[in-house]
Amino acid sequence: QVQLVESGGGLVQAGGSLRLSCAASGDTFSRYAMGWFRQAPGQEREFVSAISRNGDITDYADSVKGRFTVSRDNTKNMLYLQMSGLKPTDTAVYYCAADRLYRRDRQSAYDYWGQGTQVTVSS
Repeated sequence: QVQLVESGGGLVQAGGSLRLSCAASGDTFSRYAMGWFRQAPGQEREFVSAISRNGDITDYADSVKGRFTVSRDNTKNMLYLQMSGLKPTDTAVYYCAADRLYRRDRQSAYDYWGQGTQVTVSS
């Protein structure tokens, strides 16, 4: 099984940028498709982005398309989410998730989750 640890969250002004990272360990990273999800206070967790095992397929929620970019480095066992043009509505705890199959936005199907990293966007 794989263990996931997110980092890179913080406080940023609207319009700013952040890059989230997700470090994987415990298994061969390239065996896993990955996803990013987020949960705002009082709301359900929602899909943000997903990437296939070799990075040739990526998907985004409409709310972040054109502003966020997902990528991975299988040689470093790392997943990234580059976020730009941040809005106060992007404020949430961001989670990375892993599964052997490409699950896209089906969060209940992901087997492994990190603990999350807080992103706060001030207006």
